Amino acid sequence: MSTARAIRLADGVWAYVQPPGGWMVNNMGVVETSIGNISIDTTSTERRMRAYLRTMREATGRDLRYIIYTHSHPDHSNGASMVPDADVIAHREVAAELQRLQPVPSHVFTPFVQGNIRPRPPTVVFDDSLTLHAGSHTVRIVHPGGTAHTKGDAYVWLPETRVLFAGDLIFHGGTPFLMSGSPRGWLAALEGLRALRPSVVVPGHGDIGGPELIDEVADYLRFVVEAAASARARGLSPLQAARQLDLARFAGLLDPERIVGNLHQAYGELDGTPVDPGTVFQEMYEFNGKRPLECHA
Repeated sequence: MSTARAIRLADGVWAYVQPPGGWMVNNMGVVETSIGNISIDTTSTERRMRAYLRTMREATGRDLRYIIYTHSHPDHSNGASMVPDADVIAHREVAAELQRLQPVPSHVFTPFVQGNIRPRPPTVVFDDSLTLHAGSHTVRIVHPGGTAHTKGDAYVWLPETRVLFAGDLIFHGGTPFLMSGSPRGWLAALEGLRALRPSVVVPGHGDIGGPELIDEVADYLRFVVEAAASARARGLSPLQAARQLDLARFAGLLDPERIVGNLHQAYGELDGTPVDPGTVFQEMYEFNGKRPLECHA
């Protein structure tokens, strides 16, 4: 397993950054409190979650007391079952999304061992925002106001240190993934993040950066929206459009097969029709030369 890093961002505030690239490998965050740590997301497999818990226990001297889900996807929520006594905080929509998650056909990803691990349903839900007080830190958990990366997104904002844990509203170095979301809604959410004027942005995937990460994701989403409108007008399917599309300055992003799912969702928003996840994953597999997508979980 590639090396993950615990990075101290401020007194009592940490990011746990895993190597970018591939599916099911994400970042987490920790805010220390006197009664235990607040974890922003969990990780995807038993092996990775054990490493995370061990590393943060050594760094802080505390165990987890709260878990915040930034959304329902399994790479961010699977590990909660390994902390059964922690309260799980999430947007109200996350509970429903966790029930709707469907397994991806086994041929789509390179093999990985998930282990004895699974998401837990939230024990505390909110609609718009929820605020925790952790010593000198105010921890604001905020829904962006609509569907963005998913219906149940949340970001975590620490106003005293101007640290933003963005979840998958921000990808850095990897291709953002739209299949569960809305291009227009995601762009609106990014405007809300920009208004915070963060000093430090911890993305859901990739290295830590600053507010420039917000602009990079917004530029990519606008590119997808424009490409989808053009290809749809020419009668191309999302897979046909993806195969013909010049990714230009976005060609260097990791996991480029996600363009297929992104075009599907952009088409769906234009047409007012839902996207079928099974079709999306199969077509990403085909776009990838009928080779399994890289999963480093």
